[in-house]
Amino acid sequence: MEGSVLLQTAVKAAKIAADIHRRYFNKDSAVSSKSSHFDLVTRADIEAEQAIAKIIKTDYPDHNLIGEENQYEQSSSEYSWIIDPLDGTNNFAHGLPVFSVSIAVAKRGELLAGTVYDPLRDELFTAVSGGGAYLNSERISVSANKELTQSLLITGFYYDRSQAMKRTLDDIHAFFIRGIIGLRRFGSAALDLCYVACGRADGFWEFMLNPWDFAAGSLILREAGGTVTDKQGRRRGLEPGYVVASNGLIHAQMLGVVGTETKQL
Repeated sequence: MEGSVLLQTAVKAAKIAADIHRRYFNKDSAVSSKSSHFDLVTRADIEAEQAIAKIIKTDYPDHNLIGEENQYEQSSSEYSWIIDPLDGTNNFAHGLPVFSVSIAVAKRGELLAGTVYDPLRDELFTAVSGGGAYLNSERISVSANKELTQSLLITGFYYDRSQAMKRTLDDIHAFFIRGIIGLRRFGSAALDLCYVACGRADGFWEFMLNPWDFAAGSLILREAGGTVTDKQGRRRGLEPGYVVASNGLIHAQMLGVVGTETKQL
């Protein structure tokens, strides 16, 4: 299976990046800002992406790279690697131990393999298209919960503090009115998706995510039996935008809160 071979490179790169995370965590990491003072970048982000890119280019020199911290010259290759070297930078920069490295590879826009690695808990989530999802080599699956009223959900906040924030807060209020058990906000979308994949939560949504935020996690969740769409219920591709993810069983109920309910999942 092609994805299995690609996954070996993704895991190798993720573990090298995780070593960089551990080396810098709770130490001077030269924090700076990108598009706004909410959107931080650290030395660990930059060095981890450089290390990941080197490993991928060594194994697959013609493949394309799409990274959060750098822009790469694109080739005519059908393959693209989607990299978030440190998902949860704001947590990392404040010494909060919730962050991950996320690496996925797609062929003509279709995800073939992905990994999300939590270096502090040594939790390695992996998936290959058509091959199921795993946590540290153990098969995982989504929860069996069918009711929104029995659900634990996860969300995230986009860096925009105006309309995007208002709409997210409106969604939160609407979910609580619908009677959800609780809501969590961990600060790493890649891990959020994996937590739904292994049944720790029932659903996740976020107003705006980039492909490096959700590519690997969405494949892992789908391979674990879950569903990932936009807010209209259309299958989520690799373009930036709204993400709604769930165990599949409560997906229509979630869409009834955040968007137009549809059965075309």
